[in-house]
Amino acid sequence: MTAQQKNQAQLIYLVLAALFIASLVTSNLIFQKFFYWEPFNLYRFEISVGILPYPITFLITDILSEIYGKKKANQVVVAGIFASFFSMLIILLADYAPAISNSPVNNSLFSKVFGLSGLAVLASMLAYLFAQFIDIRIFHYWKNLTKGKHLWLRNNFSTFFSQFIDTFTVLLLLCAFKVLPWEIFGSLLLSGFLFKIIVAALDTPILYAVVYWFRKKFNLKVGEEISNI
Repeated sequence: MTAQQKNQAQLIYLVLAALFIASLVTSNLIFQKFFYWEPFNLYRFEISVGILPYPITFLITDILSEIYGKKKANQVVVAGIFASFFSMLIILLADYAPAISNSPVNNSLFSKVFGLSGLAVLASMLAYLFAQFIDIRIFHYWKNLTKGKHLWLRNNFSTFFSQFIDTFTVLLLLCAFKVLPWEIFGSLLLSGFLFKIIVAALDTPILYAVVYWFRKKFNLKVGEEISNI
């Protein structure tokens, strides 16, 4: 790989890392709003809006795992944790800062929207860490087992399993911490997991297109990773 290609690979890695962190932080900021979705009147999904950007994080870790390797993917996951806790700290400080009398957003409104529960954030972060590291580990297990072939297999197997772990863990902790009532645990688990499965299946063609582009641009063989950047 030429020096120019290494610089390009490094820049793309930083862009993907930025998208990953932005999606993760955003999901933690907006998770308190819940909505419903009834596609073709077949099933009523009742899920948090925080789930909308969250699947992007798993798509990006799969791209990073396939192209840049396990170590680089894990580095982005850890960076995402630090970014999330830092953003929560800034929000906490902003919540404690007193609003002036003619502020467009007063204290109570700000607290209602951004006054995140510490327990909810902790539950989300623990579930996120657990699921992302499992996703990367399973992805590389199947990559080694299939000798770099069958990208769809490792993409979907790793994402399906890790998304279930993520959904189950965060809801279990939220209910155990009494942030959410146990009565809605089952419905939220089913809705959240089914929604994530649908998104994971839909993003498989996107993953194939991105991986094909990488291989063509950097002259990579099937299963080959970019190293030393």
